[in-house]
Amino acid sequence: MNLDDALNTFVIESRELLESMEEALLRVEQSPHDEDLINAIFRAAHTIKGSAGLFGLDHVVAFTHNAENVLDSVRSGELEIDGDLVALFLQVCDHMGSLVANVAEGKEFGEDIRQRSDELTAQLKGQMTAHQSAGAAGAPAEASSSAASSEHVAVPAGGGEGGAAHAETDNWHISMRFGKDVLKNGMDPASFIRYLTTFGRIVNIVTLLDEIPRAAEMDPEDCYLGFEISYRTDADKAAIESAFEFVQDDARIRIVPPHSKIGDYLDLIREMPETEMRLGEILVRCGTLTENELDAALLAQQAADASSEAHQPLGTVLVAEQMVSPTVVQAALQKQKQVKETKGGDASMIRVNADKLDEHINLIGELIIASASIDLTALKSGNPELLEAASVMKRLVENVRDSALQLRMVQIGATFNKFQRVVRDVSREIGKDIRLEISGAETELDKTVVEKIGDPLTHLVRNSMDHGIEPVDVRLARGKPPHGTLRLNAYHDSGAIAIEVIDDGGGLNKERILAKALERGLVKPEQMLSDDEIHKLIFEPGFSTAEQINNLSGRGVGMDVVRRNIRDLRGSIDIDTEEGVGTTMRIRLPLTLAIIDGFLVGVGGSSFVVPLEMVVECVELSQEEIDAAHGRQHLNLRGEVLPFIRLKELFDIADAPPPAIDADADSPFGLQLESGRDDLPPVDEELAFLLQPVRRENVVVVNYAGHRAGLVVDTLQGEYQTVIRPLGAVFSGIEGISGFTILGTGQVALILDVPGLVRRVASKESRVNARAASYVMRE
Repeated sequence: MNLDDALNTFVIESRELLESMEEALLRVEQSPHDEDLINAIFRAAHTIKGSAGLFGLDHVVAFTHNAENVLDSVRSGELEIDGDLVALFLQVCDHMGSLVANVAEGKEFGEDIRQRSDELTAQLKGQMTAHQSAGAAGAPAEASSSAASSEHVAVPAGGGEGGAAHAETDNWHISMRFGKDVLKNGMDPASFIRYLTTFGRIVNIVTLLDEIPRAAEMDPEDCYLGFEISYRTDADKAAIESAFEFVQDDARIRIVPPHSKIGDYLDLIREMPETEMRLGEILVRCGTLTENELDAALLAQQAADASSEAHQPLGTVLVAEQMVSPTVVQAALQKQKQVKETKGGDASMIRVNADKLDEHINLIGELIIASASIDLTALKSGNPELLEAASVMKRLVENVRDSALQLRMVQIGATFNKFQRVVRDVSREIGKDIRLEISGAETELDKTVVEKIGDPLTHLVRNSMDHGIEPVDVRLARGKPPHGTLRLNAYHDSGAIAIEVIDDGGGLNKERILAKALERGLVKPEQMLSDDEIHKLIFEPGFSTAEQINNLSGRGVGMDVVRRNIRDLRGSIDIDTEEGVGTTMRIRLPLTLAIIDGFLVGVGGSSFVVPLEMVVECVELSQEEIDAAHGRQHLNLRGEVLPFIRLKELFDIADAPPPAIDADADSPFGLQLESGRDDLPPVDEELAFLLQPVRRENVVVVNYAGHRAGLVVDTLQGEYQTVIRPLGAVFSGIEGISGFTILGTGQVALILDVPGLVRRVASKESRVNARAASYVMRE
């Protein structure tokens, strides 16, 4: 076994466990009596401790053990969950993360880490001490007298079995009920009691006389006595039971472990290997149940099932027969459930290195390019068999592409859940009561996008909490609830994913933003800006309207980074705000950064790719429509005003060279059009004009974020699987282009930045409307 690989697995699994532990801690603060959450927190800490012990990470084991002790008190109901305890365990969770990070980086257990461990350990022990002090202070006066006699066993009138079930000392409790014929069978009850003293000490013994009949009815050969014994030994339950091996058929023996043993049994159950076992097997292996007791319990279960229609679970029978503590049975059942869940997850999940997955996607991209080349060659050849083979290959490549991309798709819920901690900590820091709501957590997107969106989202969340949501007194004055609400939402929209950060705060103050922009020289006094353009001034570098600088905001650093990072992901960010009501920051991102379905168009001698998900329809313009749209930036599409952009003008593309005329070719006029020939004899100009193809323009109607626009192109070349290649640093600033791809011919086609082009059109319309409104107001 490679220890380095095993240690790396420990680090990965520990981080996952710490994430689930933090999530459970944040939820248990709202539901302090949720046993499932408390058990989840304990299991996470216990699993990390056990795994760390395998690698000799004693400092991790020691620290986690102290946390486990407190959690065990919480599980048993001795310690109540409150905000302070949750805050402490969040610090413990963070420190455990630091310990794991040290292991991952191969660092020594430094003095600073040791000091932090000691500080938190002292706080954990302080929680236990405070609890014990409170328990001692609240105990009744008679507790001291009962403690003095704790070594003795109280046996209720009418039998000792009830007392056996409640033995709370550090001694074993043995309840012996001999059958009447035990003496006739040659067995002496006293001999068994004497044998117990050979490997232990009888602390106390009570003889039960309740079954002795009247003297006239007594048979001198019958046994009527029972015994309740408090017994101290280091032997296990099986060894104690073996003392009664010869009398098991003539007696009823109950062996109850000491109270301190319960914790040992629970630890043994938790540390058992992740293999499927029956309840009885688990209890036998941990030592709380013997094989003979298990057989007796199974017989009792069969008898109970035969006497009633309802099935009696084995755990119920064991507790009813007082063979096993209910706590131990519950722990064994929980272990069973945990193993089943783990096995189910193992069967459906496999851990794959992300770098290998990226390499796999890159190879599929090369396969797509090669497939396009083969498809083009097959079309040129006209061979039916080759065309059929190329078509099958193309379909298979598409299926492989889709399945490979699906491997990298992850739910955004894990990213959203991390903000539970951010909102909790920040709201306490700034003195506001803010609650986080999450929706759309199941929405999937590329893992690469998820990894890069975390920082921008953090900036937006913190900004909404500090700037957006008002203090309590302001909210109450505006008729709002005292607590603010921050909502994270995600959904799919036109082939992209939309992520929203929504707050019910005061909204953006347009006048204040514009005044600050004028003060900083970001806009000129005579400029006419739309509301959207004013709101987006907050993304300018160094821009801030905060009156005071604090740890969260006020320096104007962050929002410009948010916009830059989102644009690096080929995304966009929009703002919807209403003053006094709230603000929505809406991020739109591509689902994947690797491969997309595209629509290939031609402009002059160049090719461009439009993301297919954003294409609504394609319309061929007649000459009349072209003439009607001349000099304008919109056209009439079935009664709808559609703004458009001529890609030829935007990118300054020259017309493709006109085809030349070959007078020697076989055609109705003895002529043939041939491109690139400049050595042909002159022909009649009128005839040449008639032979020139009629030039038509096409409009590709695209939709993004609810806005429609048209892209005027020369030719429509159909759907095309597009492998996205990033532009180099030199060309990264080109407006309207988000990347490039390689066609089957080996030529380069540029991928259009449709969101950027749509924003360009929408911004132009907004400015026109703003000028018109200003003109009307002046008139």
